[in-house]
Amino acid sequence: MEESQELEKLPRVVTGVLKVVLSFSLIALAVVLIIALAKITYTLAIMVFNTSSVVPYDVAEQAVMFFLYFGFIGLIVQYFKSGYHFPLRYFIYAGITAMLRLIIVNHESSVDTILFAGAILIMVIALCLVLYSNKIKI
Repeated sequence: MEESQELEKLPRVVTGVLKVVLSFSLIALAVVLIIALAKITYTLAIMVFNTSSVVPYDVAEQAVMFFLYFGFIGLIVQYFKSGYHFPLRYFIYAGITAMLRLIIVNHESSVDTILFAGAILIMVIALCLVLYSNKIKI
């Protein structure tokens, strides 16, 4: 009988250990992202103040990278705020931002740009479905 009680506790123990490992990993990732965000901010500041040799696409790319890092840090914050749960809409926001970065960086091929724009449209539709699915009562 004692053995079956111990087996029943095992999933809770394993889940607890994995939650602690995940939490520490996310905190470490947040630190790395904050350092990357600081580097991007510094690079952007240098670009803005040194206007003689600035390429507009480079500034736009750095700005989008800033928002990507910022979005991932926000995702980690939301994970802890919402009781160890990643809201789906934040992943969609990050995906849209990443696709915008691809359009800015890789704009030589019009076919690729149209495909990236189509991917953004699909993610926006998915975002609308996620946001409004909670408000619709069946």
